[in-house]
Amino acid sequence: MIKTEKPPYVGDAIDKPVHPVVFTFLILPFGVLQGYVTVTLGYLLSNAGISVAEVAAIVGASITPHIFKFLWAPLIDTTLTRKKWYVVGGVFSSIGLFLTGLLPITHASLPLLTVVVVVANFFVSFLAMSTESFMAYDVAHEMKGKAGGYFQSGNLGGFGVGGGVGLWLAGHVPSPWMAAFVMALLCLLCCLALFAVKEKRSTVRAEKITATFRNLFSDLWLLLKSRGGLVAAFLCFLPLGTGAASNLFAAVAGDWHASADTVALITGVMGGLFSAAGCVIGGWICDKINRNYAYLLFGLLGAFTAVGMAFSPHTELAYTIWTSVYMVVLGLSYAGFSAFVLDAIGKGAAATKYNIYASLSNMPIYLMTFIDGWAHTRFGPTGMLAIEALFAVLAIALFLILTFFVNRNFTSKAAALPA
Repeated sequence: MIKTEKPPYVGDAIDKPVHPVVFTFLILPFGVLQGYVTVTLGYLLSNAGISVAEVAAIVGASITPHIFKFLWAPLIDTTLTRKKWYVVGGVFSSIGLFLTGLLPITHASLPLLTVVVVVANFFVSFLAMSTESFMAYDVAHEMKGKAGGYFQSGNLGGFGVGGGVGLWLAGHVPSPWMAAFVMALLCLLCCLALFAVKEKRSTVRAEKITATFRNLFSDLWLLLKSRGGLVAAFLCFLPLGTGAASNLFAAVAGDWHASADTVALITGVMGGLFSAAGCVIGGWICDKINRNYAYLLFGLLGAFTAVGMAFSPHTELAYTIWTSVYMVVLGLSYAGFSAFVLDAIGKGAAATKYNIYASLSNMPIYLMTFIDGWAHTRFGPTGMLAIEALFAVLAIALFLILTFFVNRNFTSKAAALPA
């Protein structure tokens, strides 16, 4: 049984519901930092004579904190307030982003630059986890889909801003630090969106920290042994809605005879806009139908898109059309992920629970990226896309089989309860 005390939080009264678009701005710095490091900083490093392998190492290092962030997610649920953690994450990640522009771009500075990038991503994870907890506590159940959609639109749209706008600024200002400063200032300004959300009282907090952690682990256990928690875990593990092929669109552009300008446009700002639009649409759909099945539907649409791209003429026009459609569908899937996770976790230790599922969902993304690369080498671009579609269809079939047995198991247990 979870015993809680009321900490000095505000916002427990019935308030005007927060508009889901607020979460677009709250999560924007997370996407901006990823886009700036991956695209803008990567471009600047390459132009300075840094090898692709060294650039890839820095980008890979930037991802590391997001693989393990579930380990420190309990801090959000057990200490300080969500708003304080958001400010901590926002301020220190913005400082880190700015420092990437101040450091000289040379081989000698790469170790320090890597440390700065990793630390910035460590702190921005607190910003993201605070936002996820706000969504769990400050959004009505019937609006969880829209909240997840706007949240992911800020994530993917922010990547386009950090990469596209950041790269444009880097090419038009006298010094790289100026582009980094503008991006860092933009991220800091997102803290203003905190005025639009309420600091609702946590349902796992207790007077003593030991009791708080007992409540946290009890809440986790209740989720993981529940029907909704198990079904959500199945969805996270499936190679469905991963968008893995989008990671290789630039690399395979030559197979469709696409020019460098087309690739830059579609995989850059326009790709971010298309995926952000897909997120908003997907969030709306998830509030209209069962969120688990919405995610399956989006995954199936992704499979159809991959097949369409695979067997259409390999021309620049086809590349432009199909990659654009793919990015929209990817946005649908991202919104679907946030929607079904928010649906499963409820409140309680929201940041911890959300990030456990987020960490699980990274596994099929990495797996499918590897499989897509192998399939392209073995079977060419058509085979790569066809195999990705096949994995998605098999994943849907496996999910339906697994949920059948899970539902039957829970039904039989309920029937066995004494009257």
